Amino acid sequence: MLLLDLLAEQRITRAMEAGAFDHLEGAGKPLPEEDLGLVPEELRAGYRVLRNAGFIPPELEMRREAVAIALQLAALGEASGAAGLPAQRAGLLDRLNRINLMLAEAGRPQLVIPLEYVHKLVGKV
Repeated sequence: MLLLDLLAEQRITRAMEAGAFDHLEGAGKPLPEEDLGLVPEELRAGYRVLRNAGFIPPELEMRREAVAIALQLAALGEASGAAGLPAQRAGLLDRLNRINLMLAEAGRPQLVIPLEYVHKLVGKV
């Protein structure tokens, strides 16, 4: 065992004896299940570490941005008669097309959201 591992184990044992872990939230409950079935087994630990640290894959971030843009486009479609809407709509469509292009280049499926669905979604929100 490495010296660092030994020191860590000693500190954990002392903390347990002092009762530092007695009243933690979720104590005695099973851990929540994770759906990492599509992630290769050798990469799962790395994915957990990155996810727990707040990092997400760039493709997922692009998809989130694409959904936000689609919602903005739907909101613009409902607003009528406001000046500057065509330019704003064109800018949003350009960004959405760029995201889809980057996803396609990365070999990921593009995010295509039918406007009818977006209008229904915005109506429910």
